[in-house]
Amino acid sequence: MSNRFISVTARTTLEYVEATVTGESFDRESIAVVNATTATDDPDCVRLQTELDTVTETHLPQHLDEFELTPDQARTLATALETHADRVENATDSTDE
Repeated sequence: MSNRFISVTARTTLEYVEATVTGESFDRESIAVVNATTATDDPDCVRLQTELDTVTETHLPQHLDEFELTPDQARTLATALETHADRVENATDSTDE
């Protein structure tokens, strides 16, 4: 998708991730952009943004999901991501042996 709500630049957090969109009667794979950002001047929250490529066969229109997080919420999410990343790495390391 070339027409995104999120501008994909060198500063974009994750410019290409595998994603799944799930609805009551569908489950489709897509690609997505994930970005964490704040306002340049006087930031008052951390914004976590996700944008999936349009999945036309499910009639999911182009859209941006944005979550406004407090600093504590952002840190809680970061900690959870680190914990789960460690679990995946440890599982991968044990299967390599």
